[in-house]
Amino acid sequence: MSDFFDFLEKKPLYYQEIDHNRIRVAYDILKDKISHPKTIHLIGTNGKGSTGRALAHFAFSAGLKVGHYSSPHILEFNERIWINGQNVTDSTLQNAHKRLFKILGEEMSRALSYFEYTTLLAFIIFENVDLIVLEAGLGGEFDATSVAQNRIFSIITPIGFDHQAFLGESIQEIATTKIKSVKKEALIAPQIYDEVVNVAQKLSKELNFRLHLAKLESRLEQKVEKILSQKAYPEFLVSNIKVAIQALDILGIDFSFEALEDLEIFGRFYKIAPNITVDVGHNLLSAKAIVKELPKDTLLIYNSLQDKDYYEILKSLKPKIKEVEIIPISNQRASNQSELKNSLKKLNIPFKEFTADLKDGENYLVFGSFYTVEAFLRSLRT
Repeated sequence: MSDFFDFLEKKPLYYQEIDHNRIRVAYDILKDKISHPKTIHLIGTNGKGSTGRALAHFAFSAGLKVGHYSSPHILEFNERIWINGQNVTDSTLQNAHKRLFKILGEEMSRALSYFEYTTLLAFIIFENVDLIVLEAGLGGEFDATSVAQNRIFSIITPIGFDHQAFLGESIQEIATTKIKSVKKEALIAPQIYDEVVNVAQKLSKELNFRLHLAKLESRLEQKVEKILSQKAYPEFLVSNIKVAIQALDILGIDFSFEALEDLEIFGRFYKIAPNITVDVGHNLLSAKAIVKELPKDTLLIYNSLQDKDYYEILKSLKPKIKEVEIIPISNQRASNQSELKNSLKKLNIPFKEFTADLKDGENYLVFGSFYTVEAFLRSLRT
């Protein structure tokens, strides 16, 4: 059996087609050999990472043992599996890999996709926690995370257009695919599209799950607003944090509001310097959320994956953008540079190649994907 990181590196990150049955076969092999802590499942297009991290952080501060599984990572794989306040260690990953590989056998272990294998790996690592905060990948009903059998609660974060090839071409289709994963009870975050709420209400009756709409009680709202006003979080992060707090309140998990003060959500509208903000957002919904927070004449350091509608994304950001610097990213799905530049020309947005020549007097936003933020952060190290 190979080293975990060597083993993982040989798995492709992207598939043209997804075998929805394979993860279920693998889980059937695994499920009787592990314990199954209570699990909160996060589904949606945007906000899963920040909502999940806030939820995990608050639950851990309440004295629970908590695991948070998210994806993708920015700089190192260990970021995907957070347990009791820390990213997982290499040795824990190696030990879990050794156990999982033995349980599944070589043929199944090698057949599983990158995301499928690491999802099952997280289940082993989280075996002894009190609560798992489990972030879905691009899907919902057929997502690898949906095999988790002790899903007591779901959070439906904002749903928009993304991954249409796998999820459907309309908001109704995308929302249906995602929300069909709910088992017992769900909280739906504030949505851009009314159709999402309509689909959730319809499915809650058809599938017989309880649905809560996002609204903090006044006793919690006042406490949250008082603390968050000092943190200067953007509006969309404040909304995500409130959703996490409401979920804990519904579940009867008490926590200290002092935990808000040391909450860190790296990569989500995160300032790494007074004039440099990084955000791993990568679709139109995230662009519409973030443009409200930008100062005028922001310099955008940008790149994208090919399946994103970067013309519409850049169009949405244009009112606040002074110039775009295109940063190279290392990914087989990176945008076609000619198409990207043509989009910028059509939008009449000045652009140039990224040079890493950052000026103190300018405001920078690094945006476009996890890979864009990774490339930028690595450029600072050279």
